[in-house]
Amino acid sequence: MKRISFRNRNIEVIGNLHLPPGFDDSRSYPALVLVTPGSSVKEQIGAIYAERLAAKGYVALTFDPSYQGESGGDPRDLEDPAARVEDIRCAVDYLMTLPYVGEERVGLLGICAGGGYAINAALTERRFKAVGTVVANDIGEALRRLLPDYRQALVDVAAQRTAEARGSNPRRDPWIPDSLKDAEEAGITDPDVLEAVKFYRESQYRHPNSTNRLLFVSYGNILNFDAFGLVSDLLTQPLQVIVGGRRGTTGQYEAGERLYERSPAREKHFLAVEGAGHYDMYYKPEYVGQAVESLAGFYSKHLAE
Repeated sequence: MKRISFRNRNIEVIGNLHLPPGFDDSRSYPALVLVTPGSSVKEQIGAIYAERLAAKGYVALTFDPSYQGESGGDPRDLEDPAARVEDIRCAVDYLMTLPYVGEERVGLLGICAGGGYAINAALTERRFKAVGTVVANDIGEALRRLLPDYRQALVDVAAQRTAEARGSNPRRDPWIPDSLKDAEEAGITDPDVLEAVKFYRESQYRHPNSTNRLLFVSYGNILNFDAFGLVSDLLTQPLQVIVGGRRGTTGQYEAGERLYERSPAREKHFLAVEGAGHYDMYYKPEYVGQAVESLAGFYSKHLAE
């Protein structure tokens, strides 16, 4: 693995380049850009998939989004779909400078909210020759569905922006409860939320750069985001959609179905990994293994020399 950086305009984006076994920089390799879930950093789900895909012969790039993790940008903990989509385009710019990356052999993989961002980027980024998703979600649609009253949230964002313009401290809220104890005290019983807390806050995959904080005014950027709206018009690349076979409140299965149905690609595939829930697809070997095998075969076909 090699630590790298590239720029999204005036922001330095920090990434890790996962290299195939026996890497030889005089050769040409297929490459993948991996896009992480909301709140996640490059050492978590992105690394899990990148390591396995690198072992299959791919140069795999993971990175922290602008304003998060080790990447630059202020204010911190901002989740801005426009910036996240531009991060992806800039990641391809970076790969195009590497002599060992085949220019016509670059693919894209997005996971969870990163799946929605990946699809949105691929609508107009033709340097991606094949697009894959795992438990992809449109973060805008998901929050419009999950928030108790998203219209009121926008009123609250307006008030918060006014307060901050007048000197108040920025408001940062947890993406999820900081611990299972906090979730229990809040009366949360949703299995998907509890699985998210276990993975991000109480497992070996917890990482200090993943703050679990969302700048509150981010809701103003997120709630009008539509990841899949132009898929039927603009998404031309071969598509692999992978979902967990066990449905839940994240809506990943339904989002995957929508994406697959809207895609006009002549070659598209849909895989439901039986028994797996949303967060199982992040890290559990028996489920990640199935996803990686499917993705490796898909990319092998479409990113061949």
